[in-house]
Amino acid sequence: MDFELANALARIVELKDQSTGAHTWRVTMYAQAVAEAERMPISTVMGFMLGAVLHDIGKIDIPAGILSKPGRLTDAEYETMKSHTVLGWERVQRMGVRDPLVLHVIRSHHERIDGSGYPDGLVGEAIPIAARWFSVIDGFDAMTSLRPYRDGVGEDAAARAIADLREHAGTWYEPRAVEVFDELHQTGRLDSILEHLNDREGQASLVGPLDSEAMSIARNALLESTTDAEDVRRIEAILDLASEQTR
Repeated sequence: MDFELANALARIVELKDQSTGAHTWRVTMYAQAVAEAERMPISTVMGFMLGAVLHDIGKIDIPAGILSKPGRLTDAEYETMKSHTVLGWERVQRMGVRDPLVLHVIRSHHERIDGSGYPDGLVGEAIPIAARWFSVIDGFDAMTSLRPYRDGVGEDAAARAIADLREHAGTWYEPRAVEVFDELHQTGRLDSILEHLNDREGQASLVGPLDSEAMSIARNALLESTTDAEDVRRIEAILDLASEQTR
């Protein structure tokens, strides 16, 4: 899958959850910064970034009311939310994605080293390395991003998030990934990413018309990824919403 299609799909996801869109663009930039700081091969950098763009693609299948709920999720709602990892992993494979790095990021970015994560409860090195690295990025942005239930963002939130990453390095998070991310934060190389679309006005700017070409390639890929009638109806509803905003 190329970045043009991946970006179009990410725009479709953000129609259901505006904060997901802002989150996607930030974690993709964090992924590039981390991968380049670790001097990963260019092919790995590109795959890591593509996984970042697509990591929440499964949220297409999660009810909007759960995604944007302003308060704490019920146990049942949380179980539904957790399913976005496997749903996204399954969908992108139906779209032809075969790169293990991309697939590992999508399915396993919520796993924890001590086995307390999901969806598979993997432990330690059984968690693919790309997912272990991306978990640090995803966790940091989750703790520092604007959400329906939280307004506190900025450097204070970032300092608290870094402290949390350090505290859980080796139990939840990959220690080397925490070290690299911490170094980037201390040197100010993450500041502009932290601020990107991380306010009410910035998030509101995401709700704009989708380019007709982006709409077309997203529509084709999504509808070709399923034969299930209910899934088709769900996708069509999202695409109809996109079409309304495009007009």
